[in-house]
Amino acid sequence: MIPRYTYPEMAQLWSDEHKYENWLKVELAVCEAQAELGLIPKKSLEVILKKASFDISEIEKIEREVHHDVIAFLTSVSNHVGKDSRYIHMGMTSSDILDISLAYTLKETNKLLVSSLRKLMTSVKKQANKQKNVPILGRTHGMAAEPTTMGLKLALWYAELERNLHRLKAASAEVEVGKISGAVGTYAHIDPKVERIVCRKLGLKPPKISSQIIQRDRHAHYVSTLAIIATSIEKFATVIRSLQRTEIGELEEPFARGQKGSSAMPHKKNPIVCERMCGLARLLRGNALTAMENVALWDERDISHSSNERVIFPASTSLLYYMLVKFNDVISGLRVDADRMLDNIFESGGTIASQRLLLSLTNAGLSREEAYGIVQRLAMLSHKTRKPFYNIVSEDPEVSEQLSKEAIEKVFDIGFYSRHVDYIFRNVFGK
Repeated sequence: MIPRYTYPEMAQLWSDEHKYENWLKVELAVCEAQAELGLIPKKSLEVILKKASFDISEIEKIEREVHHDVIAFLTSVSNHVGKDSRYIHMGMTSSDILDISLAYTLKETNKLLVSSLRKLMTSVKKQANKQKNVPILGRTHGMAAEPTTMGLKLALWYAELERNLHRLKAASAEVEVGKISGAVGTYAHIDPKVERIVCRKLGLKPPKISSQIIQRDRHAHYVSTLAIIATSIEKFATVIRSLQRTEIGELEEPFARGQKGSSAMPHKKNPIVCERMCGLARLLRGNALTAMENVALWDERDISHSSNERVIFPASTSLLYYMLVKFNDVISGLRVDADRMLDNIFESGGTIASQRLLLSLTNAGLSREEAYGIVQRLAMLSHKTRKPFYNIVSEDPEVSEQLSKEAIEKVFDIGFYSRHVDYIFRNVFGK
């Protein structure tokens, strides 16, 4: 996490202060559960709830000596509580507080991620409806194909974001799981009811079974899901970057008043935000690989995962949140040059109608092989001579023998290619 790519609301959730607040919240919830089961005197619980606190500078000082962050935290809390602190952390192991607190923090970050993803979906839907019938050249292999509409391109993005929302909810549910089962996960020193009570208090679910830790396949799925969402944003950003190129000029990300594009070339308006989205997505995919490496730990636990998780969870959630918010700004302020889109369609000289011409000739009675040969020959001639395909087709005797002038003109009507826009929009957005 670096400030440049971290919004304050997410930074606060991963701050040391908030981490210790959640640790204390867990320890107090455990004490309350133990008291509810009659395992801690009510008077001692009252003292603990009243006095329990921590001092970050004290924790840091203690940790430098003991080299154990949880012990340092508990020592600081004990110094505030006094003799009744003997009931704090009773029957627990460090992973109990670490894993359930991580789950609770992820639950908090997931609210931000889901909310920002929904906002992006809303912006994409709004733009899709606005650009619903705006013709744009479809491209395959980077080459001119057939016309589509800008609205359909955006509708495709919306459907992908909708799938990502389902993925995020499912992956979030898998990591919003807390365990308090003690050393190696046997509940030998703590009642399983404590786990259920505390999870209920925190809005988490207890696992069916755990070792000393929550199993990391859950977290691998979660971080991989974050990476997939980031990769979708990269995909959309790549389209915008591509179509902003000087020779295409169909789309343009927002360019603020006073913004500068280049230190050397004043004319430049570079797609820097979209490029940033692509770069950050690479980081999230790297973090997903690290999360997968954390699945295969030794026996009931080791801590080879612990060090990198201090990086990948704050980084992945913060970066994705940043990407969702920032790309929402891009979509909301996206400049669409409909005139340039039409120019690029006609710049092809009409070869985009080759398939429709092929089908018209086959419907007129030619075999597919015969029709394909005629159309390809004429298209290659158009490419070579740069003469409009429409003119070449209209003047070709083999075509004229099969199709009337009116039929040829109909072949080149670009409005034909968007006749199913309403059907597709109903599929994507509903009624």
